[in-house]
Amino acid sequence: MSRNPLSPYDTRAGTRYPAGACADANGCNFSLFSHHATAVELLLFATATSGEPFQRIRLDPAINKSFFAWHVYVVGLPADTWYAWRVDGPDDSEHSGLRFDAEKALLDPHALAVSDKPWDRRAACSAGDNSAHSLRARVLRDDYNWEGDTPLAIPFENAILYELHVGGFTRHPSSGVRHPGTFSGLIEKIPYLQALGITHVELLPVMAFDEQDVPPATAALGLQNYWGYSTHSFFSPHPGYCVTPEQASHRREFRDLVKALHRAGIGVILDVVFNHTAEGGSNGPVINFNGIENGVFYHLDASDKRIYRDYTGCGNTVNCNHPIVARFILNCLEYWVREMHVDGFRFDLASAMVRGEDGEPMHDSPLIWGIELSEQLAATKLIVEAWDAAGLYQVGNFPGRRWAEWNGRYRDVMRRFLRGDAGLISEVATRLSASPDFYQPQHRLPINSINFITCHDGFTLRDLFSYERKHNLGNGEDNHDGHDDNLSSNGGVEGDSDDAAINVLRRQRAKNTIALLLLSQGVPMLLAGDERCNTQQGNNNAYCQNNAIGWLDWQPTEGGAEMLRFTRHMIALRKRHPALMRRRFLTGQPVGERGLPDISWYGADGDAPAWYDDEAQMLAFTLAALARDEADLHVIMNLSAQAIDLELPRLPGRHWRLTVDTARATPDDIVPPDVQVPLAASELRAGAHSVVVLESY
Repeated sequence: MSRNPLSPYDTRAGTRYPAGACADANGCNFSLFSHHATAVELLLFATATSGEPFQRIRLDPAINKSFFAWHVYVVGLPADTWYAWRVDGPDDSEHSGLRFDAEKALLDPHALAVSDKPWDRRAACSAGDNSAHSLRARVLRDDYNWEGDTPLAIPFENAILYELHVGGFTRHPSSGVRHPGTFSGLIEKIPYLQALGITHVELLPVMAFDEQDVPPATAALGLQNYWGYSTHSFFSPHPGYCVTPEQASHRREFRDLVKALHRAGIGVILDVVFNHTAEGGSNGPVINFNGIENGVFYHLDASDKRIYRDYTGCGNTVNCNHPIVARFILNCLEYWVREMHVDGFRFDLASAMVRGEDGEPMHDSPLIWGIELSEQLAATKLIVEAWDAAGLYQVGNFPGRRWAEWNGRYRDVMRRFLRGDAGLISEVATRLSASPDFYQPQHRLPINSINFITCHDGFTLRDLFSYERKHNLGNGEDNHDGHDDNLSSNGGVEGDSDDAAINVLRRQRAKNTIALLLLSQGVPMLLAGDERCNTQQGNNNAYCQNNAIGWLDWQPTEGGAEMLRFTRHMIALRKRHPALMRRRFLTGQPVGERGLPDISWYGADGDAPAWYDDEAQMLAFTLAALARDEADLHVIMNLSAQAIDLELPRLPGRHWRLTVDTARATPDDIVPPDVQVPLAASELRAGAHSVVVLESY
């Protein structure tokens, strides 16, 4: 006779390791960390949406507690069981920071698959029992066949990153995929990514997050947390990106994506959010950490521990350098590499992670060094957003050595240069050279600089040259959210224009942006959709726009096909020039058999640039080939409003062919090697607002 799945299961003492739920052939061991809890109860649910648990297992501290861990083994429990916890203890938030609430159903911090179907954030913020509306975790067994897959080993200097939102990349009806907005939908777009030529996707948060975490005025408009910077479950893929989350297919569906991308030669980098959680501040919901060990997991005010220190702008800050928390984060990262085969991480607001328990920045953060020195993460790419929301800015000075940084200085100076600001050529040259002023004195490398001009946070590339003001009224915050200083230019008209000359200038500036990004030393990162002239209609903070504003529209747009072709060919140009992907910094000294300087800089008259000329808007350089079969490059950047006639460098035994000229109409704006025509003259006219690239032969 088969067993009634809803009848009570027998239990044993269990063990404190591993944390979370660990199923085997005979049942499941559960373990939860809580030092100050006085009573713990395990709730077992038949389904993700069951209103009541079918069994409540009260743990005996004399049997089910070892040191800081509460644990129990449930005999015969099947892997399709959903569960949550109740934890009781002192409620002394003012003095100790403890906020135990025995009425709240808590999510396991180590949950491997979660359901948000019954979740009600308001119920978790209010007094009373919320078990019928709580987040639930599911017991899993692991039988996945990786078919020999391992994380890729693409040298970082060869990387071309592509930042995308898993949901928004395919959610628009025009995407044409079978399962829009999911990991599966992204798999269907892999041929597009291959044709584009990128080497890694950098995925906006895919760890399970709270879609209901938005301000009340934003929620009143029917909007939700779309970007995903509101994590509650750091070990679980987001259920909203799964086709069958009710079957707890989270891990399988994400693994299928990773395996498919790896087969296509594309690495996977996750944008991770360890600086804060979905629980918010003192009025936020009770989800897991604040109901288990609030004083350990969060930075609290020293004089009144009811107050959460907020270095993130999101209500709370994770106490990352507490030993318990640091170990939790390190275990999480190692899990995603070991069990999910990801190739790297980008850490959101990473400067908040270097703050000690007193809130002050630490030069030798235990967490940061623990990650850097982890053997399991030794081949993993580590990228940081080296600032936080409380003014700590560490670009060029982030602790550790391996960490690559989103180079905000590169973004800002290049935006100014591209819109036509004068007097910047000295810093432009430095940023194009992978910011040696930041990284070389610390014995770092060009790969420490992640070069980007647009990203998810801010204007898209099309909007960067179509808007000078943010247009965020649709977010419900009276246009107060988002950056005000975008370093953008609209060409004379705010938003869409029917002026042909303005539209030509906008596309030319967009091509200049792609060209300079891919001609820079360091690691380039593109924003998904920029290669298609994607717009967010001037919204520079579309974090809540899970709709056509935030989605990538796959329908043809004006200039979209032209921009896509240009981007593909620029990526191909970068890949055929090892000199653009140098492992070491440029020196200006002779290299190679011909003894040419690795780089030579020129001004408008063919001599050395006028580095400190406040009116200068033109800069050129020649980059010597590294490989035997590689061509030399000559790059001209004329961002002024006037065309300039220039003498071309004379290289012994070499001649020039025109490869890129953004002042020309497509297809002459970029010409692949097999159809390039040699230049007969020793001079060239660089058009206004243009980037020109020559290859030698």
